Amino acid sequence: MMKVLIIDDDEAVVAIWTTALTKDGFVVLSAVTGKMGIEQAQNNIPDFILLDQILPDIKGNEVLQTLKSDPKTADIPVALVSNYSEPDMMHDAIEHGAIDYILKYQIDPQDLTNKIRTLTQGTKAA
Repeated sequence: MMKVLIIDDDEAVVAIWTTALTKDGFVVLSAVTGKMGIEQAQNNIPDFILLDQILPDIKGNEVLQTLKSDPKTADIPVALVSNYSEPDMMHDAIEHGAIDYILKYQIDPQDLTNKIRTLTQGTKAA
């Protein structure tokens, strides 16, 4: 069973994605702040993290840097998600180790599950 952690304060998005991912056999964890997300990642070591760029406490890119600098969570693939296609933010995220940058309004929940499968295929045996 693949564990996916969603770090996002948009409850509607979390609900939709959780439903889609659960239906496809994923175990879904979620956190509404960057701090909670980091704790969840350290305690549960998910197989994949969907990280919102705009969180109430710390920016997604900062959460990403924290995760990537911790040996426990450094190897977890992280995709940043955002409503904004900010080239600087996107570039920054990829530079700091994000595996992808997903625009919320462009992704269908079903496509999301396929995308996670594709992105994690090379990282560990499913």
